[in-house]
Amino acid sequence: MIVVIDYKTGNIGSILNMLKKIDAKGMISSDPKDIKKADKLILPGVGSFDEGINNLKDSGLISVIEDKVIKEKTPIMGICLGMQLLAKRSEEGVLDGLGWIDAEVKRFKFENNELKIPHMGWNSVTVLKQDNLLRGMLEQSRFYFVHSYYFACKDDKDALLATEYGHSFTSAVKKDNIIGVQFHPEKSHKFGMKLLENFANYNQSWGTIPSVS
Repeated sequence: MIVVIDYKTGNIGSILNMLKKIDAKGMISSDPKDIKKADKLILPGVGSFDEGINNLKDSGLISVIEDKVIKEKTPIMGICLGMQLLAKRSEEGVLDGLGWIDAEVKRFKFENNELKIPHMGWNSVTVLKQDNLLRGMLEQSRFYFVHSYYFACKDDKDALLATEYGHSFTSAVKKDNIIGVQFHPEKSHKFGMKLLENFANYNQSWGTIPSVS
C-alpha cells in the first residue's frame, strides 16, 4: 500500500487517481496507523516552505514519518514542495526542513527578467545517474513543472535528474530510500505514469525492480 500523506497542503486527489491508473494500491491518509502500515509513502505539497513544515508539525506526523523513512527505510517520494521539504533549509522561509538530504532550496534569480518566475510548464530532464527508478523511460522524458524555488544538492551523488531553466538545477534526487521530484508526475501524462509505476514496483531492498515480461 502506498500512502499519500495528507498534511493539508495541495490537491492530492490527482496523485491517487494516477496510482489507480497504474493499478497501484494507494490511499490518502493523515492517520499515523495507516502511515505505520505503509509499504511506500508519497509526500506531496504545493505552497510555501514554512507553511509546509508548520502543517507537518501541526499534523503530529513528523516523528511517525521519520521512524518509517529513517529507521525502517521505507521508500518515500517527495513531490514539488514535498521534495523541497527534504532539504535542510530554504530561502523561501526561516524554518528548518526535514534535513534528510544535504541541500538548500534557492529562489530562481534572472537578470533583466529574461525568464518568467515561476518556472511553469513542460520541460525535459537529463539523467545524471542510472537508477532503476528510471527503468524504461525515454532518453528525453518531459515533465510538468510549477515552482519559483529549486533544489540545490550539497553532494552531487544525491542528484538524479537535472533540468535547464536559465541554468541547470536538480529536478530529482535519490538518496537510498529517499526520493524527491520537483515536477508533478501526476500531471505529466505517460512520463509521470511510468515514473510512479517504477516507484510502485520497487521492492523493499531497493536492489531491483521485478522483471516485466
